[in-house]
Amino acid sequence: MVSTLETKADEYRALTEGCGLVDRAGRGRLALTGPDRREFLHGQITQDIETLEPGHGRYAALLTHKGKMLSDMRVLDLGDELLLSCERAGLQEIFNMIRRYKLGADVELHKRTLEMGELSLIGPDARRVAGAAELGPDEHDNVRARLGEHDVILVATDLGVDVFCAAEATEGVRGTLLAAGAVEVGEAAAELVRVESGRPRYGIDLDDNVIPQEAGLNERAVSFTKGCYVGQETVARLFYRGKPNRHLRGLKLSAEVEPGTPLLLGEKEVGRVTSVAVSPALGPIGLALVRRQAEPGSTITAGEDATAEVVELPFR
Repeated sequence: MVSTLETKADEYRALTEGCGLVDRAGRGRLALTGPDRREFLHGQITQDIETLEPGHGRYAALLTHKGKMLSDMRVLDLGDELLLSCERAGLQEIFNMIRRYKLGADVELHKRTLEMGELSLIGPDARRVAGAAELGPDEHDNVRARLGEHDVILVATDLGVDVFCAAEATEGVRGTLLAAGAVEVGEAAAELVRVESGRPRYGIDLDDNVIPQEAGLNERAVSFTKGCYVGQETVARLFYRGKPNRHLRGLKLSAEVEPGTPLLLGEKEVGRVTSVAVSPALGPIGLALVRRQAEPGSTITAGEDATAEVVELPFR
């Protein structure tokens, strides 16, 4: 979606002082129904799903046997179904897992990527714009509601509210949100506030070479009290006995660089830039998984012409 605002500064202001609207049509969506849906999914992913209650949700990861991430996802308990929302880069792996292992379980899989629209409201005014007075305070809390003439699902996020609806209702819902004060912004502006908040994105900062703890995801994505799941042994061993060789860090850059730019500590490569943005408040910033030798406070080389200060996340 092309931004309706003329400058990046205006977009940033909408997202940080008001309410920006971003279309998330590119994300993947699946749903699980059937009496065994919680038990089944609980046994496949890193989070405790059996104790999940309607109106709430959890962030989780799907792992390989070696504990590396095949996808991440939000699991939303809507009462009659579990709605899974993920980056498109991880959608096929989730779909394959469900199709492969649901045999013998009373679970039905439903494709919702094309059947549902997904809009993000980002900013301090997001809840007012969404009319989300009944929405719980915690991330992934969800509630069914009406926007204009359309049924929607409102979901609390770290930066605002996500709105799910039937695909054919998306334009009507968008119009209602814009009339309530949202301002449509581009994906690049939304990426900027994501990077500032230090949230890694699967397919950009995360892939099938990353263990959750390396990306600082244990607290958000992993239950250490649940039963077995694929990859649990590696995740538990690293948590209780080991130290990750890499950590997700912020980079305060001296100049904007391209994703994929190598990062050097002395003459040794310690990582590569994954996300880059230019913040009106902070200047050029980025995210990277860097080796633990590149500790917060150290200065490393980014490509041929830039340096980067390694910092803890979030940036502010």
